[in-house]
Amino acid sequence: MDTRREATLQRQIEKLKRDLTALGDLRPGSLSTQFNVCGSPGCKCKADPPVKHGPYYQVSYTRKGKSSTKFVKKEDLPTVRKQLKNYERMKLLMEKWIDLAMELSILRLAKKPTE
Repeated sequence: MDTRREATLQRQIEKLKRDLTALGDLRPGSLSTQFNVCGSPGCKCKADPPVKHGPYYQVSYTRKGKSSTKFVKKEDLPTVRKQLKNYERMKLLMEKWIDLAMELSILRLAKKPTE
């Protein structure tokens, strides 16, 4: 039975590896929309009700302990959204891989003859 479980785990890990390589471009972070008020007197953004400038899109992320924000052009939004989604999917797949690898390791160690 352990041998069957071991083979099943190995197949699941191989599938996860294939899924990971098929992801495409990755981008960590979260996308936000900003609206701004300028400093020009008489601008429409100071009217009642105000018509703020924007929308402006930006991705915020932390990488290697450093926070960063990058503006995103409106025409690049679909691509950036796909990259963000791919990154989240990659994290889920990696978590599954680690869980399966741990279980596989425990099975293999239990099978190993004691010295």
